[in-house]
Amino acid sequence: MSAERLEHKVVSGVVWSFAEKFLTMLVQMVVSIIVARRLMPEDFGVMAILTFFTSVALTIVDSGFSQTLIRKKEPSDEEYRSVLAFNVVVALALYVVLWALATPIAQFYGHPIIAEVAPVLFLLLPINSLCVVQTVMFTREFRFKLLSNIVFAASLISGVVAVAMAIAGCGIWALVAQRLLQMGIKAVAFWWIRRWQLRGGVSLSALGAMAPFSLRLLATDLIASIYNNVAQLFVGKMYSTASLGYYSQAQKLKDLAVISTVQSVQGVTYPALSKLAADERKFADGYERIVRLLSFVLFPIMLGLVAVASDMFDVLLGERWMPTVPYFRILALSGMVYPLAMVGYNVLKIKSDGRVVVRLEVVKRVVMTLVLCITIPMGIKAVAWGMTAMALVEFLLNSAVALRLMSFGVVRLTKALLPSLVLSLAMFVLIEGINPYLENLVVALRLATDVVVAVVFYLALAYAFGLSTLSECLSLVKGVLKK
Repeated sequence: MSAERLEHKVVSGVVWSFAEKFLTMLVQMVVSIIVARRLMPEDFGVMAILTFFTSVALTIVDSGFSQTLIRKKEPSDEEYRSVLAFNVVVALALYVVLWALATPIAQFYGHPIIAEVAPVLFLLLPINSLCVVQTVMFTREFRFKLLSNIVFAASLISGVVAVAMAIAGCGIWALVAQRLLQMGIKAVAFWWIRRWQLRGGVSLSALGAMAPFSLRLLATDLIASIYNNVAQLFVGKMYSTASLGYYSQAQKLKDLAVISTVQSVQGVTYPALSKLAADERKFADGYERIVRLLSFVLFPIMLGLVAVASDMFDVLLGERWMPTVPYFRILALSGMVYPLAMVGYNVLKIKSDGRVVVRLEVVKRVVMTLVLCITIPMGIKAVAWGMTAMALVEFLLNSAVALRLMSFGVVRLTKALLPSLVLSLAMFVLIEGINPYLENLVVALRLATDVVVAVVFYLALAYAFGLSTLSECLSLVKGVLKK
């Protein structure tokens, strides 16, 4: 594939992925607001506990083989079939194990509803196992428009069903149905569109050849999955499921912007950067462009959310969810650096054989263990600060090793990030400064005023200082509108 054609596919993929993630984020935000007004914090606390087990299990189901297939130059049908068979078998085995653990988990936390919900929610595992290989195929072919349409449709349909069930008084089952239906629609759509012929057998030798790199990724992803969710287990046990509900809701709302952006960039750039791995200059230029775009978009969004958090929760979720605000403000800061840490992680997956990824992950998790041991006894707010500090540590460590692997200097990275950081801080100071003068306004009007002023001020500064990233973002927006 020529460099020009590859760049066109990457830009087109980013446009479609951003469009889908943005629309999906809007749908999920509306659904979250409506459902949160109907459900109790305890319902979200129970879901947060079960999310730990599903997240870890889904990581094991994949076992890093999907990333290996994307990285390979030309995977064979036999390799695809073998990975699919592995995914399905492991998913079914884990489902049986987790089903058996449902009652002990319910007894441990003192919530009998867990024993009822868990066996149904854990069906995510076998359903997801049918999506992994198909996603790899579409990703390798840069069919991001198709992927975007399917994901958005699944989010919209499952969201409507969740809202209807919440209004009907179904409680936590509205959240369970949303997750299962979203994954189920994706699986059906993938297999309907890509009617892959499963002729031929599977090969253990094919899996064995991919295993060294895949299992290293599994080790790092598994450690990350455990540590990203483990605080929820302790909060739910040491404090209350209601407190965990507030904390998990703060994390969920923060992730609407952060994870959507990360997935849209990573999903497109990982296969693209993999193809450019042999060209050091183009690879470094691609990395620089990604971090500039991410910082330009996410820095003002996350600092803006910190500034308007109280009014935003008051308007959107109501008085019941106001205890979430302090946690949200703290966790939103982690959203500034976590996506950049994941970009560095992508570089490590492409440029190394996986060993350095495992070693680095061990170091990070040792640090995080110390952070959790110190913060959990101190309270939920301390846990939130610990998670934010850990996101910064992860960014620094991933970036330090990634820069060394691709001969990309610290000064160059600083120059890519600093303009957006300075402008975002200026915007934050302005909003904090004008808020005392807006106290007499209706909350909704005050929130709208803050948002408009923040957006106009940030874009005006970017234009005044001639940031090239502004024109790049405008080009992406124009591409979305044209599509």
